[in-house]
Amino acid sequence: MLIRNKLILRFTLLVLVIQLCLSGFIYYFYATSRQQRFANRLQGKAMMTTRLLLREQGINEDFERSFRRRDLLTIAQEQVSIFGPNDKLLYSSADSLNQAVNAAQLRRVQRGRPVTFRDGPLEAIGMYFEFNGQPYRLFAAGLDEFGLQQLEKLRLILLVGNVGGLVLIVLAGWYFADEALRPIARVVQQVEKITASRLSNHVDEGNGTDEIAQLAITFNNMLTRVEQAFEMQKSFLSHASHELRTPLATLQGTLETSLAYDQTLPEAKQSQETAVEELKKVIDLTNGLLALAKADDASFPREPVQLDECLARALQATATTYPSHSLHLEYGTTPEEIEDLFLVAGNGQLLTTALLNLLDNACKYSAGPVQVLLGYDTPKQLRVTITDTGIGIAGEDLPRVFEPLYRARNGKGRPGYGIGLALSKKIAELHGGRIELNSALGAGTTATLTLPATAV
Repeated sequence: MLIRNKLILRFTLLVLVIQLCLSGFIYYFYATSRQQRFANRLQGKAMMTTRLLLREQGINEDFERSFRRRDLLTIAQEQVSIFGPNDKLLYSSADSLNQAVNAAQLRRVQRGRPVTFRDGPLEAIGMYFEFNGQPYRLFAAGLDEFGLQQLEKLRLILLVGNVGGLVLIVLAGWYFADEALRPIARVVQQVEKITASRLSNHVDEGNGTDEIAQLAITFNNMLTRVEQAFEMQKSFLSHASHELRTPLATLQGTLETSLAYDQTLPEAKQSQETAVEELKKVIDLTNGLLALAKADDASFPREPVQLDECLARALQATATTYPSHSLHLEYGTTPEEIEDLFLVAGNGQLLTTALLNLLDNACKYSAGPVQVLLGYDTPKQLRVTITDTGIGIAGEDLPRVFEPLYRARNGKGRPGYGIGLALSKKIAELHGGRIELNSALGAGTTATLTLPATAV
């Protein structure tokens, strides 16, 4: 079901329920008031009749015959009955009245407690009355023709009003649903115009404050991220193609030259060595791209890992690769309440790879010593800081160095493919951490790896 139809249906049902509840309350209040008014009339009628009969000369047969009841007949189908002491019927407005119903209510009639009941179509009331110290019980019944007619008219008015109100509610619901969904329809029309080649088109954000505007802002932010992802993908493909094409072209040229011109074994051997070096570059780049793709898999098993051991392995491998570089490891403050220090939850091999990439960059772009600091920011957060005094990174390159295959302009002459930082960043994020770079051109770079600490 369309949201428009849902809104109309829910709005109609909600307002209809409120309208029916209000109509029911009006009808109940009027019916109760009518019944109370008629009961008061019956009570007054019975009291007046009784006072007249008792105060004149007492109730006897002669007075009953001479009493002009037509002067008191102000209620349709009026019936008045008086029971004296010992529940004896003293007076009845008509000889043909059936007193069985009244007699059944005698015990319920007490001082200060009038009793209302129905006698067929008639409404009746019974009450207690004392005269000259003698108890009397009075019963009056009648038909409230005018009140019932008014009640019938009220039912008709409420029925017609509710039917007409239902029509108006449906029309109002349609109008308000249309008005409420019009901004969404506008957003849909604008979104339909956005294609892969027109990601720069954004949705109108309206007044910028209501829910529709917030939706448009969120969608525009998503479009910005998608556009950035597309640009990164284009950049990645461009760099990957370039990095792969260069060694492959060199390899092809070397082999073709060797095939055409090499006449002696030494010449052929030299061409083969060149081809092997270029092939190693292709393999290294391919392995790096595979490692980068695998780093997107967050389903690897996590277990307690000693980060200091991972750092030690990375330092050992770096020292083997760069034997002329000086690597200094220091430990920061450690919380006293932690028994197992430098413990994180994750994969030791991946963490070692991330640290190794950071150390490799520090040594690759710096001839001076590399400072490594391992410590705690808080009892729940570990920090590894790697600082070098190398060539640094330009400000315009710093935001993009984590893009796969992107290399800063002043570092393109050094070996590498621009995969290490991107891979390390993904590994850190998979472990709930992050990597930050602070660098100044010609003054060196500081890489900071932050990871959540754990305890067993």
